[in-house]
Amino acid sequence: MSPSLYPLIAPVIAIVLLVLLITKVKLHPFLALIITSGFLGCAAGLAPTAVVKSFEKGFGGILSSVGLVVGLGTMLGGLLLESGGADRIANAFIGLGSKRWIPAAICAASLLIGLPHLFDVSFVMLVPLVYAIAHRTKSPLMMVGIPMAAGLYVSHGLLPPHPSPTLALAALHADAGRTIFYGLLVAIPMAILSGPLFTAFAMRFLPVTPGEGLYSPAVADKKEQRQSPPLGLVLVTVLLPPVLMMLRTFGRNYAPTGTPLREFLETVGDPIVSLLIAVLFAIWSLGVKSGLTLPQIQKLLGKSVAPAAAVILILGAGGGLKEMLMATHIGENIAHWAAHWSISPLVLGWAVAALIRIAIGSATVATAAAAGIVAPIAAATPGVNIELLVLAVSSGGLMLSHLNDSGFWLFKEYFRLSVGDTLKTWTLLVSFQSIVALVMILLINAFIG
Repeated sequence: MSPSLYPLIAPVIAIVLLVLLITKVKLHPFLALIITSGFLGCAAGLAPTAVVKSFEKGFGGILSSVGLVVGLGTMLGGLLLESGGADRIANAFIGLGSKRWIPAAICAASLLIGLPHLFDVSFVMLVPLVYAIAHRTKSPLMMVGIPMAAGLYVSHGLLPPHPSPTLALAALHADAGRTIFYGLLVAIPMAILSGPLFTAFAMRFLPVTPGEGLYSPAVADKKEQRQSPPLGLVLVTVLLPPVLMMLRTFGRNYAPTGTPLREFLETVGDPIVSLLIAVLFAIWSLGVKSGLTLPQIQKLLGKSVAPAAAVILILGAGGGLKEMLMATHIGENIAHWAAHWSISPLVLGWAVAALIRIAIGSATVATAAAAGIVAPIAAATPGVNIELLVLAVSSGGLMLSHLNDSGFWLFKEYFRLSVGDTLKTWTLLVSFQSIVALVMILLINAFIG
């Protein structure tokens, strides 16, 4: 075996091992991820003690942010369902038109809600609404869940201030205004094709069977008769986190660094703090206002968090696997080889980001590495549209999310899917989005060039 191929073969074997442990051996994903990470660390030449330390680093790194988001978001979702607030919003969606328009409506809403903050935050917040809308309209869960995820991932992959496009924007020194303008031109057809249209295809040709839901859709029917909060108050509660994050984003232009106002905006606009504020507000707006006593609310919050424990453990173990993949230096090898490819910088940037994303699972790392590779190539190539290059690199980072990506496990665990069904829905969805984005970028480049 050629030494240059070894860094590629070891991760492939590890991913195959992980799939077999989960699908054939029926091992719990948390344990399967730990075993696979250990194998990969040893294959990368790390000492056993270094394997343990690296896994702990990856586990803690992902949970330092995502774990808190999942916990707080699940609490907010539980209050939203138990109070009848989710029913209020579901009824509003249902009233917009016939049942067949629901995928388009939820995709558009997700695209807007996902603009100001991270995918994980938006996803955890919207999952209870997906359950409520599916229950009230008697629709399959995936008919609502897939377009919700599609709308969020369009924002995540193309539009600042999300990490991937923001990183590429900075690395390539592109103009933010033009990048957002082109990003919107790509985002709208991308959302239409990957939201309602892809959902129609998936529901017809890729039937899936979700297990017992993380949120019980019948919870609103089982609760005691009590007054539901008004729609306006429910919307204020749900939109509080994105509004606080948007205040931070736009307030930076008016509050100089180091001032008390800037410190306040940075604090309340942090995803974790904004979700904490929303949960505390929801205790009053959705709990107390709905007639729940404080002991009842305490019991409800504990019940809401319990199912999220498995999700948090799996996400953490996924972070450990990602750390081991980085220890094999597979991303650096791909980057080195790609620098010698003689293709358009737009296609090169997309391809390099896609390969690194497939290898290590992190869209942010893939985007940062690919942007660094294509920056000097773009500078030496006349006529390259830097703003479109930003979008090409960041959309390449969406490609083929699978078992080494936290988004894969979020989708799988919150919708209670098997690994195979998650590959048929989530992985195919984001891969389709990445390809659609590249096609749209090349069409825009041909038109303006």
